[in-house]
Amino acid sequence: MRIEHDFLGERELPDTAYYGVQTLRALENFHITGIPIGHTRSFIAALAFVKQAAAMANRDLGVLDNDVAEAIIAACGSVINGDLDDQFTVDVIQGGAGTSTNMNANEVIANKALELMGHLKGTYDIVHPNNHVNCSQSTNDAYPTAFRITVWYELKFLIKAMEQVRDAFRAKGVEFETVLKMGRTQLQDAVPMTLGQEFEAWAVNIDEDIRRVHEARELVTEVNLGATAIGTSINAPEGYPELAVEHLRTITRIPVTLAQNLIEATWDTGAYVQISGVLKRVAVKLSKICNDLRLLSSGPRCGFYEINLPQLQPGSSIMPGKVNPVIPEVVNQVCYRVIGNDVTISFAAEAGQLQLNVMEPVIAYSLFESMSIMTNACKTLTEKCISGITANAEHTKNMVLNSVGIVTALNPVLGYEASAAIAKEAFATGGSVIDIVRRQGLLSEEKLSEIFSIDNLMNPKFIQ
Repeated sequence: MRIEHDFLGERELPDTAYYGVQTLRALENFHITGIPIGHTRSFIAALAFVKQAAAMANRDLGVLDNDVAEAIIAACGSVINGDLDDQFTVDVIQGGAGTSTNMNANEVIANKALELMGHLKGTYDIVHPNNHVNCSQSTNDAYPTAFRITVWYELKFLIKAMEQVRDAFRAKGVEFETVLKMGRTQLQDAVPMTLGQEFEAWAVNIDEDIRRVHEARELVTEVNLGATAIGTSINAPEGYPELAVEHLRTITRIPVTLAQNLIEATWDTGAYVQISGVLKRVAVKLSKICNDLRLLSSGPRCGFYEINLPQLQPGSSIMPGKVNPVIPEVVNQVCYRVIGNDVTISFAAEAGQLQLNVMEPVIAYSLFESMSIMTNACKTLTEKCISGITANAEHTKNMVLNSVGIVTALNPVLGYEASAAIAKEAFATGGSVIDIVRRQGLLSEEKLSEIFSIDNLMNPKFIQ
C-alpha cells in the first residue's frame, strides 16, 4: 500500500494502482452506471493523445524539463497502446464537468512515467499529476478535446458499418432486379415494382445518411486545447495553444484546428447536438427499413411472405416451428435508444451555464453509446440478416397478377372512370382485372399483352 494526499487529506491506495487519490475519491462518490470510462477504448487513447501533445508543447516551450516530458510522452504511449485500460475506473457519469476523468488520466500517466523513470508510484515531487501531466491545461480544455477526438474515431467505425449495410442492400438489389412484386402505399396495394428496386432504394437511403455523418464529423475538428479554465488561456505560456494543437494534429492524424474564440469554444456543445441529431436521423430511417423487413417477411402463410429472413433461433417457448425476425427487432430497439439519447444530449447541452457546460460527461456517455450500439447494430443487420435474405419470387409475381392495383396501368388507355369501374368489379367479384377487360372486349389481346407484360409491369412505359 502507499499513502497519497490531496487538500482534503490523506488516503491509502494499493501500490498496484496507477491511479491516485483523486480517482479514488471519484470511485467512492460516483456509483451511477457501473460503467468505467475505460469501457470506451478510443476515449482513453484520446485522453492520452491530448496529454502527449500537451507535454510536447510544454517541452518545446521550456515549461517542462526534457526528461519529465519524455517520460510523460512515453507513458501516454503505453495508455494509447491499451496497456493500462483497467486503471481508468471512474464512472462515465460524474459531477465536476469531467474533472474526475481528467485526474484519472493525469494520475495514471504520472505514475506510469515515474515507473518508466525508475521511481516508485506516488513520488509526485518528480512527476506530478497536476504540475506536470496537467501542465498548461484544465479539465475544461483537455476533456472536450479528448471527447472530440473520440467522436472522430467512433464515427469512422459507424460510417464503415453503414457502408456495409448500404453495400449489402445494393447487392440484394441486383440479385432481385427481376423479382416482380406489388408496391404499397398506406399498406394498400399500389402499383407493381421489383424487389430489386425496393432494396436499391434502401441502399440509396443509407448512402444519403452516410454523407450526413461525414458532414457532421467535420464539426469535431475544431478544439479548444489551450483554453485552460474558461478560454482565457490562464497558466498557459505564449504560443502554447497553437503548438499543442499542431502536435495533436500530427500524432492523431486528425485535421484538428484551434477554435477562433476559445471562450465560446469552451462552453459550446453545439457540435454534439448536431451529431446526435444526425444519429437520430440515421436511427429513425434505419428503424423504418427494419419495420419494412419485418412486414415483408411476415407469415409464412398468413402474412406478406415476400422475403425470407435467415432463420437464427426458435421464436417461441410455446409455439413450435415459429421463427421471429429477431435481427430487425433488435435493430429497432437500438434505434429507440439512440433517439432517447438524443433527448438526453439536447437537455444536457441546454443546461450549461455561463463559461462552462458541466453536463459534458452525460453528453459524452450518451453520444459514445449511440455511436457504439449503432455501429454494432449495422454490423449485425448486415451479417445476420441482409446478406441471407431470399425472395419468394413466384409468390410475389402471383400477387401482382391477381391484384387490383394493376388497373392503374389502364388509365392512359381507358381513362380513370372506366378503370375505376373495372377495379370496383374486381373487388366485388374477386375476379382478375385482365379477365374483366378481356371479357368486356375493352382492349385487344395485343394491347393487353403489351400493357400487362412482365417487363412493362417491372419497368412501366407510357402506353396509350
